[in-house]
Amino acid sequence: MSEEKLYFEDLVVGSVETLGALPVIREEVIDFARKFDPQGFHLDDAAAAASPFGRLAASGWQTGAMTMRLLVDHFLARAASLGGAGIEQLLWVKPVYPGDTLSLRLTLLDKRRSKSRPEMGLIWHLVETLNQHGEVVMSQKTTGMMAVRDPSAPVAG
Repeated sequence: MSEEKLYFEDLVVGSVETLGALPVIREEVIDFARKFDPQGFHLDDAAAAASPFGRLAASGWQTGAMTMRLLVDHFLARAASLGGAGIEQLLWVKPVYPGDTLSLRLTLLDKRRSKSRPEMGLIWHLVETLNQHGEVVMSQKTTGMMAVRDPSAPVAG
């Protein structure tokens, strides 16, 4: 039996969910860095040891990509999502290292039904990426678009 989709009306402002677990794998850190962020502290143990990270660290952009994977697998796949509208306040708070395991804490900050597009609502989340110790390694505020279950229902306000 498939899980029922979440629509705009189902989301509760202030709700907090902790979602998923995704391991950070050394070979993937190096491969990602080779392709997209070829800085020494992402590629080479000696260069990383001499850096402020002290050892090989994942690119912040890889952390972002892994965050997106967790978000899709554990929230968007069950949501009536219409896509994203933006990210603000993207912060890389702590380094991510091979051997870490990432998860998400998703807090719904606000939501508003669109007046011009009654089939859609806007949602604002604080998305915090956590390591296995529960420490925030990355945070961002996102704006998403969600389908409304009943577009013919009146828009409040």
